[in-house]
Amino acid sequence: MRTFPRRQILGAAAALALLLAPVPAVAQEETRPPVTVPALSNWTPESGRYDFGPGARLVADGPAERRVADTLADDLREAGHGTVPVVGGAARTGDIVVDIQPSRKSLGAEGYELRSGKRLSVTGATESGAFYGTRTLLQLLAQDDGIPAGRTVDVPRYKERGAGVCACYIHISLPWLENLVREMAYNKLNQLLLELKVKSDSHPEANTWGYYTKDEIRRLVALGEKYHVEIIPEINSPGHMDPWIENRPDLQLTDADGNKQPARLDITRPAAFDYYTGLIDEYAQVFRAPAWHMGADEYMLGSDFAKYPQILKYAQDRYGSGATPQDAFIDFVNRVHAYAASKGKKLRIWNDGLTGANTVPVTAGTTVEHWLNVTVKPSRIIAQGYPLMNAAYALYLVRGGFHSDTESLYDQRWDPRSFEGEKLASAAGVTGAKISLWPDNGRGETENEVAVRLWPALRHIAQATWGDPHPDATYAEFTARGTAVGHAPGWRDLTKPPVADGTYTFEADGVSFDADVARTPDGYVTLRGPAGCLAVSGGKLTLNVPLQPGIEATWDTCAAANTLQRWELRRAGDGYRLVNAITQMAMSVTNGRIVQYPPDQHPPAVWQLI
Repeated sequence: MRTFPRRQILGAAAALALLLAPVPAVAQEETRPPVTVPALSNWTPESGRYDFGPGARLVADGPAERRVADTLADDLREAGHGTVPVVGGAARTGDIVVDIQPSRKSLGAEGYELRSGKRLSVTGATESGAFYGTRTLLQLLAQDDGIPAGRTVDVPRYKERGAGVCACYIHISLPWLENLVREMAYNKLNQLLLELKVKSDSHPEANTWGYYTKDEIRRLVALGEKYHVEIIPEINSPGHMDPWIENRPDLQLTDADGNKQPARLDITRPAAFDYYTGLIDEYAQVFRAPAWHMGADEYMLGSDFAKYPQILKYAQDRYGSGATPQDAFIDFVNRVHAYAASKGKKLRIWNDGLTGANTVPVTAGTTVEHWLNVTVKPSRIIAQGYPLMNAAYALYLVRGGFHSDTESLYDQRWDPRSFEGEKLASAAGVTGAKISLWPDNGRGETENEVAVRLWPALRHIAQATWGDPHPDATYAEFTARGTAVGHAPGWRDLTKPPVADGTYTFEADGVSFDADVARTPDGYVTLRGPAGCLAVSGGKLTLNVPLQPGIEATWDTCAAANTLQRWELRRAGDGYRLVNAITQMAMSVTNGRIVQYPPDQHPPAVWQLI
């Protein structure tokens, strides 16, 4: 097993300090907390060390302790540490003890105590707390089978620590999302917002690509529950509804000239509200989080309420002559809040719809996620009593566009009090913070390219929301922590094509072609034939991506920057499925043509490579 000496991780400046110290360098190094992400805020060293060996057992009494231990056993096996039995009863030398003591109130809902010596113990006041202690244990074992003796009490500063992913237009593969859940848990992040489309049974007209099947979401939610990552679904409304209502013109907002707005729901129509709440019910079949995110952002993006006089009329009919069009918007938000509450879910919205132009207040208890600097500032939202999460634009990773400058944020000592347009003096009222991934130019980057940018940003937000936002003197020293602890157990490297570069004949369902297969730097392959490189192009574009099922693959002029020419070869029996890296649709053969389809709409071809 490769190890990473802590002096190397701490960097040259820290090493120099060790040399100049009046005590021996080794002694001083032993007093430093072991290397983790997030960094441990305290460490009391003791004499000796804990050695993880072949006789180690996981000692867990009680069902909650056993659940934590079972997950730890799975992860130890995934990390190459062998099969470790989970047992009850008394602990012995070399064991790892998982304990939950509700009386330890100072540990809170997610804190833990870790003690290392002849045996190692992880104690939480809750199951989540004990679970996070096991993440620290895994990180330490990733560096060395021996852990210095000592004790730490590690409690998060913020309740909500997370990431948001818009898989709402451009499909993101399930293995990529599963990697994200594992990495979040490994770094003690606990909340994943997913704006996506679940294939609808009650509204088949809405099932344009890309969607997820209910079984796929159940699988992802189960993984989240195992790893204590709450997965909150979002269907953005009443704006950005085009993935859902592009085939429902009867629900689209119509301007004074009779023009339909396929991205805007007509909030004055009872049928529109019924349609949206019906989708909430359908999502509840697969998502179990006690929260619902309705978005509520950018409803009038590129327009204004004056073009839709029916909205003002609706507001005045409902709230009197002094009402504003914005009151109709808030009314829709509040009706969704009431409906979600009736289903046992708390509502979350983005902040930019809170323009101050409304006379009707947002219902109390609605969590506001602040991303944009608008008239109503974060301090005012908190003063009005709303829980506030920091989802600052500075934390965004836009596919093919803006990327968060993680190094700059670290050097600035960014923390969740730093909102767009305002820095708060206190963290009171701030629930936490998250990074956000958006697909604005869907073909601008592949999933694997996004991942390269994501992991440093993910570790930074984990650090800033759990503990001291600046635990190391330099960003290089902080990123060395990530190198030391590595990826989560069970994380899959998605950048390794299953076949070697070379020339192959592809055969499936009566179609064959010859192509040179070459690996791309981001871990996909290109297929070059006599007429060019195989690509998906044509048809209707969504965010610059051809997402229509049935689009034919063509041989286009080869261009290294064209991500639509990149492919995954996924093993399927004795052959391979050919999946476009951007559209995430598999190639099928129809009437002698190679076309893309979602896998549940048309059987993917299984290609034999000769």
